[in-house]
Amino acid sequence: MGKLPRMLNWIWLGLLVGAVGLGGLTGRLPEVTKEGFEACKTAVMNIALPLAGIMALWLGLMRLAEKAGAVAALARVLRPVLVRLFPDVPASHPAMGSMVMNMAANMLGLSNAATPLGLRAMQDLEKLNPRPGVATNAMCTFLAINTSSIQLIPATVVAILAAKGAAQPTSIIGTAFFATVCSTTAAIIAVKLLERLPAYRLPSADPAVPVADVRDAEAEAPEPPRPSGRWWVVLGLAGFFFLALFAGMAVWPVAFEAFANKVRLTLGIGDAFVLPDGWALRHPALRAVEAVSLLAIPFIVVMFPLYAAARRVPVYEEFVEGAREGFQVAARIIPYLVAILAAISMFRAAGGIDLLARALTPVLAPLHCPPELLPLMFMRPLSGGGATGLFAELVSTHGPDSLIAKMGASIMGSTETTFYVIAVYFGSVAVRRTRHAVPAGLIADATGMIAAIAVCNVVFGA
Repeated sequence: MGKLPRMLNWIWLGLLVGAVGLGGLTGRLPEVTKEGFEACKTAVMNIALPLAGIMALWLGLMRLAEKAGAVAALARVLRPVLVRLFPDVPASHPAMGSMVMNMAANMLGLSNAATPLGLRAMQDLEKLNPRPGVATNAMCTFLAINTSSIQLIPATVVAILAAKGAAQPTSIIGTAFFATVCSTTAAIIAVKLLERLPAYRLPSADPAVPVADVRDAEAEAPEPPRPSGRWWVVLGLAGFFFLALFAGMAVWPVAFEAFANKVRLTLGIGDAFVLPDGWALRHPALRAVEAVSLLAIPFIVVMFPLYAAARRVPVYEEFVEGAREGFQVAARIIPYLVAILAAISMFRAAGGIDLLARALTPVLAPLHCPPELLPLMFMRPLSGGGATGLFAELVSTHGPDSLIAKMGASIMGSTETTFYVIAVYFGSVAVRRTRHAVPAGLIADATGMIAAIAVCNVVFGA
């Protein structure tokens, strides 16, 4: 494998050594120690344990969708694209559907759904891995696409801009979308080129490790019964209900709000129903996308069990069986989360992020990158919470309508927390040799940031 594929080892070691060295030079060793212990607590109590419950829900729903044949059907629709991106994965493999659903959740900004679906996809990909502990080409490609996923609505940054009083908080959606298209394109190109380099070449497969032939298993598996006419009526009514909700929120928001209040008044339910501030004034296309984001999770929670029941799948038993996997995966990723979050928090507390930002200010000056953005740019691949805090501070300092705030929002909306995603996803399947996933993810991050700065200078610079 060579030394280069062990990049994550050197990065992790560099963060720890740099944190202690800088902490000693700057007199911040107490802060470094405190942040290290706090990060360990955060990894277990604030991330892994809450993630276990969320994963139990989504993996239970995914099992229902898989047993009912919905995941396989979704994968068949997108098979022409997927077979080119993942040539090593059989077209009928369950991982295809899991990856598609993860990408769709990322595009809609459904982070609570995207992570469990992505972890399920990694587990499916691991079943095809003849080299336990070593990332396959398909895993690296999936991680690269995931860490640079195209987002239609960067909901978090839009909410921060709106809360700070921005005149048009949604104005950065277009710039973030352009930047993330660039980052995703760069991620795919980078991961496909890097996997061909000798340094990242896969080792010989272990013949003692069995790899399930999913194609034969699926050929032998009986097809679930199709829904009867009565079930088609139930599914149609449920679909019509969600379609009516979508049309009301996206096309006739004022009439929808009045109708909802009349229903609530008739039934004697609580206070008046109010759509989010300024909803009716937004562009219809933007309302449509946001309505999809709001309704996507309720739709999935209702329709997957209904469709599975229609195909005579024992919904409760299968849901519980799928949910059981959520707790096992959450426990498995704890060591990986502790390792990466502790190193990052200690390095930040020692002042390493600020030092790197100051050193690279002259390099990024030709790109018209304000130096105030550099701490955010370095923090974004390392820590989502830290990057959000830095972005909120930028908005408060420079104003929500400033060019710096819009650049920061576009960067936040077009990049992902690369090291967190790699630690969680690879940790869920005990992969220690990540091969070219880290450099491909960092190339995508850098491309997205540069594209965000460039497009914001063009669109908002005047």
